[in-house]
Amino acid sequence: MTIALVTGSAGLIGSQAAEHFAGLGLHVVGVDNDMRKVFFGDESSTAWMATALEQKLGDSYTHESLDIRDRPAVERLFEQYGTDIGIVIHTAAQPSHDWAARDPFTDFDVNAVGTLNMIENTRQHCPDAVFIFTSTNKVYGDTPNRLPLNELETRWEIDPSHPYNDGIEEDMSIDMTKHSLFGASKVAADVVVQEYGRYFGMKTSCFRGGTLTGPNHSAAELHGFLAYVMQCTMTGTPYRVFGYKGKQVRDAIHSSDLINCFEQVYHAPRSAEVYNIGGGRFSNCSVQEAIAMCEDITGKRLDHTYVEDNRIGDHIWWIGSNARFREHYPEWSLKYDVRAILEEMFEANKERWA
Repeated sequence: MTIALVTGSAGLIGSQAAEHFAGLGLHVVGVDNDMRKVFFGDESSTAWMATALEQKLGDSYTHESLDIRDRPAVERLFEQYGTDIGIVIHTAAQPSHDWAARDPFTDFDVNAVGTLNMIENTRQHCPDAVFIFTSTNKVYGDTPNRLPLNELETRWEIDPSHPYNDGIEEDMSIDMTKHSLFGASKVAADVVVQEYGRYFGMKTSCFRGGTLTGPNHSAAELHGFLAYVMQCTMTGTPYRVFGYKGKQVRDAIHSSDLINCFEQVYHAPRSAEVYNIGGGRFSNCSVQEAIAMCEDITGKRLDHTYVEDNRIGDHIWWIGSNARFREHYPEWSLKYDVRAILEEMFEANKERWA
């Protein structure tokens, strides 16, 4: 039986990937040791999702509480399954700018060294497997903030005459910019994955996502923008808006739309590919607009305050272009816009966030 090896399997993207590829008939081996609880506290633990996957997928799912920094343990895992592994979906990460600055060693060890552990063992034990890496748009640092931006009533917007009006493309430089330490560790991982594709001819794809979101998100103030706004609105938790007048813009992609990208790559893999991936012009909003939508959907007011200082390296405007991925995989399309994402999030979490 073909194995789908998914790291971060109890997280947002990992759990969606586990369910999806199990549905395709693959046996899913999920790797997750609930480091999200360490990063963001008990309220962000993913243990509930690990249990839910075991119950829902049954014999189609095997859970491994394994730390991707543990090189011998990772090697033993790959030795166990060997060439039965047909796809590796590497989503495990330390995902926060702010947290990385508190503990740079852990951030780099998880994001960069953990990725190297995964891809080198893929090369050694199942070199024909497809390797998918969830990178981040933070590899571009704060370069997007140099774009010509106009301040509108509820958002910042790019000058419509600019070539990136339909979304930022992969030709944007990742050099000479402030990445944050998180962005730097993800750059290292991103480039390593590319190099294994180019140097060794492996089937690798890096997905540089913006706001990846969906109803399974274990949100926290430091990570999980849309889910955290909705959670705070539903629970009455105070929310802080950091800088840019709350007009900073993000595109948002539903986890299922992203997993459909992964399926496309699995069936027709390429080597050393890099894709900006997100909601694009179809699905995006500012913080102000997200708050207004959450209040409208829930019928509640969000208790929010404004903090003048923006987060270091934060983007003022990010809408990515999906054109390169669509060129390679023309059958793929987005199904969820921001409003649909938030409505589903509200319905799915009425009990959990009660």
